[in-house]
Amino acid sequence: MDSRQVALVTAAAGAGIGSATARRLATDGFDVVITDAHERRATELADALETEHGRPFLTYPLDVTDQSAVEQVVDSVVAARGRLDVLVNNAGWSKIEPVAQMSVETWQRCLDVDLNGTFYAMRFALPRMIAQGHGSVVNISSIAAWETSTEHGAAYSAAKAGVQALTRVAAAENGPHGIRVNAIAPGLIYNEFLRKIYPDSFFEGYAQHRSMVGRVGQPADVAGLVSFLVGPDAGYITGEVYGISGGVYPHG
Repeated sequence: MDSRQVALVTAAAGAGIGSATARRLATDGFDVVITDAHERRATELADALETEHGRPFLTYPLDVTDQSAVEQVVDSVVAARGRLDVLVNNAGWSKIEPVAQMSVETWQRCLDVDLNGTFYAMRFALPRMIAQGHGSVVNISSIAAWETSTEHGAAYSAAKAGVQALTRVAAAENGPHGIRVNAIAPGLIYNEFLRKIYPDSFFEGYAQHRSMVGRVGQPADVAGLVSFLVGPDAGYITGEVYGISGGVYPHG
């Protein structure tokens, strides 16, 4: 089997953080496994990466809220590639509703995708990494976990805070097995899908009045940090949550 390190990325298709991360890790030399609920887009990305890098990339349709499906994908990856070195939990969902008006469906869906999905992937990937004696997990959280704000909605904020707590405990549990677990908390990382979640007023003046670097974030910004955290230069880093918000919410 190929000796390349294998990286599984959830919600890796589309135009956001997931696809940028898949592209960056492929460029870094990883054998990237593209999983996404949108099977056609995932296949298109895998085909594009194969053309660019001259090697095939595995792809699986995956709904991270389906525990058995997550387990099956992890098993399939290890069966096909013989290893699993990196897991990037990127799948996310949000619908902004005030707590006093929030539907139970909104609350449950947000926690199922953002928090439970992250747990399921870690639950089935970590035993494989423990058996190998090494591995790296990066969970995508959000500055919403820290902010006192109505901008992101309580369900999303609560789920992303849970991701951070899950990250820290998993890091403590798995460090002795040679596994590092970190999280990234982005601010506004622009893609067109966000227009379906946030009103236009959220974006107006953001670069000029909120960002300290005079622009909004791009998916490649987060992908670069993922690349660092799963690489050898981050070998002494675990249990951390890295903000990446252009200074909108610096956190220490």
